[in-house]
Amino acid sequence: MRAITVQDREAGVGGVSLTELPYPHAAENDVVVQVHAAGFTRGELDWPGTWTDRAGRDRTPSVPGHELSGVVAGLGYGTTGLTVGQRVFGLTDWARNGSLAEYAAVEARNLAPLPTDVDHVTAAALPISGLTAWQAFFDHAHLKAGQTVLIHGIGGAVGSVAVQLAREAGAHIIGTGRASDRDLAGSLGVHKFLDLDGEKLEDAGEVDVVLDVIGGEIRDRSTALVRPGGTLVTIADPPTIHPRAGRAIFFVVEPNREQLTQLAVRLHDGRLTPLVTTVRPLTDAPAAFSPEGSTRGRTIIKVTTD
Repeated sequence: MRAITVQDREAGVGGVSLTELPYPHAAENDVVVQVHAAGFTRGELDWPGTWTDRAGRDRTPSVPGHELSGVVAGLGYGTTGLTVGQRVFGLTDWARNGSLAEYAAVEARNLAPLPTDVDHVTAAALPISGLTAWQAFFDHAHLKAGQTVLIHGIGGAVGSVAVQLAREAGAHIIGTGRASDRDLAGSLGVHKFLDLDGEKLEDAGEVDVVLDVIGGEIRDRSTALVRPGGTLVTIADPPTIHPRAGRAIFFVVEPNREQLTQLAVRLHDGRLTPLVTTVRPLTDAPAAFSPEGSTRGRTIIKVTTD
């Protein structure tokens, strides 16, 4: 099968190439998915799991990409809950070969059924950003209707999905981004937008929940805005300071079939739309890792035709 691989950590983006790999083996409780569309994160080349397995052993050449949408092509021993030919989407394991390939072996529990009227490109854009926003708001911050949330980076993959989930939850939404994100903020339903290059973060006032995807100074300044009993949730890096009378939580997104199913329902109903700005074929995936190719929203790799 054709796959995108990385072999040399020092080579960076220059070490990303299209190669031939053997068809993946389905271990116990795995499925093999014929990948129709795949998502990736440009920062994956810096992740330890891209280069080593969970025991710390070198696993190159490895396949990056951890979001996929496709069709079940095979079942491992003991696999239940999914069937061959079923449309699915979800996450691959961080320390196994990923989704930028024609086929990928995935733990069945990391996948959820995909409605027939949701296209694979849209579905592949959602697992990381959708699960991140869902877990930040509902698992960690326990967001409730009527609360005020501050969402950083509303023009990004996580931020744009987070706005839509917060709006559905009945929250008052303050969003930050670049000046070019102002129109997007309005279309997403942000109640107040702050351009952090030209406006003060402190103008947001007190909030119940902060979702931080930036880290550093912005994360630290945001802690002062959390009202008593509130929560700052960050996916950038562990917080160095905490709100005076609230909580600060750092987490890494985890696969969750039930939550993926809830997200799929929202895709089907039109209540949730990932921000996809670029679609490339698998042959162009190496170039897509270049920082110069970065765009607002997501770049999705179309692996096969629907």
